[in-house]
Amino acid sequence: MTTDLASAAAGTAALAGEWRAGPTAPRMILGAQLRRLREARSITREAAADVIRGSESKISRMELGRHKFKPRDLEDLLELYGVVEEADRAVLLELGRQSGLPGWWQPYSDLVPLWFEPCLGLEQAASVIRGYEIRAVHDLLQTPDYARAELARRHQGETRERLARRLELRLHRQEVLTRPGGARLWVVLDEAALRRPAGGRALMRAQFDHLVELSSRPNVRIQILPFSHGVHAASGTPITLLRLPAGDLPDVVFLERHNDGTYPDRAVDVLRYRQLVDEIGTYALRPEQTPQFLDRVLRDL
Repeated sequence: MTTDLASAAAGTAALAGEWRAGPTAPRMILGAQLRRLREARSITREAAADVIRGSESKISRMELGRHKFKPRDLEDLLELYGVVEEADRAVLLELGRQSGLPGWWQPYSDLVPLWFEPCLGLEQAASVIRGYEIRAVHDLLQTPDYARAELARRHQGETRERLARRLELRLHRQEVLTRPGGARLWVVLDEAALRRPAGGRALMRAQFDHLVELSSRPNVRIQILPFSHGVHAASGTPITLLRLPAGDLPDVVFLERHNDGTYPDRAVDVLRYRQLVDEIGTYALRPEQTPQFLDRVLRDL
């Protein structure tokens, strides 16, 4: 039991710093641990739900990391699951505390739709972020000028103040790539994303130079999928995979549409999207070919 929780303890340490992760990642780690504890004792969701005076669907949402953990509920479940060691309880109760903290994005809550909040939390907690982007340069790779222009296009009619705060939020997200112990990022950019200018040629040159500089960092890998490859299974669909540093949790899949986002969580779907991103990576140009291709696109703009 204590050995099993060592992974959760490591995850707790990795998530230290409230602004970095917010509640999403601790909820997922705690939910996975509670599911393992319940299954190890052959306790049904129905029986667990009775103990916390809730429903089976509530237990399911808790185990998926999609529901807050009330201290009383968590204490009752730990007792039901036979967690008596103080060290073990301390780890799980600390995860429960973290899962109830406000997200680091709270100062921007009026700008962040509910469907995007889990992505913001997981992005800052992730050890690996993988993605395929077709609409524009990936958010985490944008220069301030490119991001400002892209946000103004996406949120037409907003005040300068709100657009400035949106830019601040995006630049805050990018710190995950530069801080010690930050995430590794592997992104495939579709050629379409590069040929859609967000501004004039000088802005795009600065953006492309930024991509080249970022790609030289050990934790960033940028590939380009050229039009010459033709149609593929992910055409038109941006994909993000987020991997947490704790334990054996599955990757989280995030699919963003125009004004909505989904998180497919069935094991078969997670596997399918992971294989799809792997496949796109094999189709794309090698990372060392990225600077030359960017020069070619810039000449055409």
